[in-house]
Amino acid sequence: MKSILIIGLGKFGLILAQKMQEFGNDVMVVDKDENIVNEFSPMFTNAMIANCTNPSVIEKLGVDSFDVCFVTIGDDFQSSLEITSLLKENGAKTVVSIADRDIQKKFLLRNGADEVVYPIRDIAEKLAIRYNTKCIFDYIDLTGEYAIFEIAVPKKWIGRSIIDIDVRRTHSISILAIKRDSLLNPMPGADYVFDKRDHAIVMGKPDDVYKLVPQT
Repeated sequence: MKSILIIGLGKFGLILAQKMQEFGNDVMVVDKDENIVNEFSPMFTNAMIANCTNPSVIEKLGVDSFDVCFVTIGDDFQSSLEITSLLKENGAKTVVSIADRDIQKKFLLRNGADEVVYPIRDIAEKLAIRYNTKCIFDYIDLTGEYAIFEIAVPKKWIGRSIIDIDVRRTHSISILAIKRDSLLNPMPGADYVFDKRDHAIVMGKPDDVYKLVPQT
């Protein structure tokens, strides 16, 4: 179990807090809007009405006792920046903040954020990739250069084995698993023969994966 602090109970912060709590973590939520806190406080063991841009508020929270502090204020970047800085100044172990643009990420990292995420952009990019073609069913960005995809098995692979296709050499990707309906076959052997019902879970550079699937 981890101790989690979430500052900002917008839609993203609320869902994050709920999931963290479902995972068995000790979650404290803070927002300056009294109505929002009163509405959602019954869902959480610890909830506080406070403006975290006030240094004395951050000091009283004892932020160094939390494993992770999330700053999930999406509509007030100045406040997000100030709170991120105050958390780090007061000994927060790990600070994760949200941003909309790269310039915001740059300032947040300079002011103490250990990680910056783009909730809206990430979801939009994922949807664009999924719905650009009928052959991509899921997508997880790993580093910006590499990603994991769930794709329909290319027709030319059907009836052939992994070693026969020599996927790594010919396509510069790695096959992590084979999915058929609700069944997952992790780390399939080199002698695995592809079936038309299969989905392949692959890792590689997006451009290399896109070459395998029709863009329609």
